[in-house]
Amino acid sequence: MTEKKKFISEVNKLLIKQFGVPERQKPLPKPLDTLIATILSQNTNDNNSYRAYINLKSKFPKWEEVQKVNRITIEKLIRSGGLAKQKSHAIKNLISELYKRNDFKLDFILNLDNKSAINELTRFDGIGVKTASCVLLFSLDRNICPVDTHVHRTANRIGIVNKKTPDKTFYALNKTMPEGMAHSFHTNLIRLGRDICKPTKPYCSICPLIKICKYPDKNSFLVLYSKKKSFMLLDNV
Repeated sequence: MTEKKKFISEVNKLLIKQFGVPERQKPLPKPLDTLIATILSQNTNDNNSYRAYINLKSKFPKWEEVQKVNRITIEKLIRSGGLAKQKSHAIKNLISELYKRNDFKLDFILNLDNKSAINELTRFDGIGVKTASCVLLFSLDRNICPVDTHVHRTANRIGIVNKKTPDKTFYALNKTMPEGMAHSFHTNLIRLGRDICKPTKPYCSICPLIKICKYPDKNSFLVLYSKKKSFMLLDNV
């Protein structure tokens, strides 16, 4: 095992000690469900995006039904998730393209390797590397760690990678992701970023990684902290 993999494994072990092993949905969600839920999760919290997802799914239990309605109808249903105009464009375009393929299960990615699957999914407008990689992790159980703002910030502060953008962090991080670790690592890094390793004034004094974290500007002030279980959208689709 390389030094980078050993470091990731040690971080993962400490995160599990702090937050526990994240539960996974059984059975895993369908790829298209995850893809649409991830589009709705952009730039908002999981509770708001979940409400938007449920509103849309309740109205259209079968995604192909979205092909028959105009974009404004979608926009109204997903307003609770924010950026409704932008997200409704992405969803309407996605469904229209899948309608042409007659493939509302995303079967075309099932036998592709990770790189090829991400390339295929990111061909759709409004779908980036993070959104595509969420489909691979949460629906296909691939050992891929998606990188959102929390994972990007924490992975760089801890010293696992040194990259300027989330996409660059994604490719660097997944070159050395130990087998079978991506889901717990991804989920618990998000929890770390939400609760402790905040964008400004991180709570370093209570961080489970303080002894191994390479962040040079640690805060030493004491804070009160109680463990709480964050709602994770993509394990509840």
